[in-house]
Amino acid sequence: MKLLHIDSSVLGGNSVSRQLTKQTVAEWLASHPGTSVDYLDLAADAPSHLSVDSLGFRLGPQGENLTDVQKRENALSEALVTQFLAADVIVVGAPMYNFAIPTQLKAWIDRIAQAGRTFTYTEKGPVGLATGKTVIVVSSRGGVYSTSEGGRAMEHQESYLQTVFGFFGITDVRFVRAEGIAMGEAQKSAALATAGRDIKALIADAANQPQAAIAA
Repeated sequence: MKLLHIDSSVLGGNSVSRQLTKQTVAEWLASHPGTSVDYLDLAADAPSHLSVDSLGFRLGPQGENLTDVQKRENALSEALVTQFLAADVIVVGAPMYNFAIPTQLKAWIDRIAQAGRTFTYTEKGPVGLATGKTVIVVSSRGGVYSTSEGGRAMEHQESYLQTVFGFFGITDVRFVRAEGIAMGEAQKSAALATAGRDIKALIADAANQPQAAIAA
């Protein structure tokens, strides 16, 4: 089994999402010995945002017409989508920045959103091709958004990730949430404690499922 661990917070050692993704991966490895782990730190090594040079994977074969820069960008996109498709489990650290996800994480998603690789269009509409994976999103938020209709309408973090991974054909998308972490130390401690319990429960639930169901 292969696990892809992704962090996107720019806060380094002060990051709540990084703390919780580390805990999530540790719990997974304890329950699923033999799992191999790849790690992406998108804050340290993010792909560039889409540009004319990095759109080659969407434009079809270009042969000798590609510049050296375009060839390098295409090679990076290929490496990222191949790594993603090879993973059975993806743990994504996704802090909320201005009601959405970090731009570094969005840049990674834009590189793996490839027609013919992670999705395809049919006469009946789009079909996801990256099926059989488990995605665990570790979500951190300075405020509280999950407990009110207004808060849920403002967030485009968890809702976006649920949508885009679903578009890729992934039906098993799970969320661990720590919210209100900027609302005082007591609230932050409570949020971390809740998230820690949720991580243990989530991993325990996954461990009780047949391995074939996790890595189908």
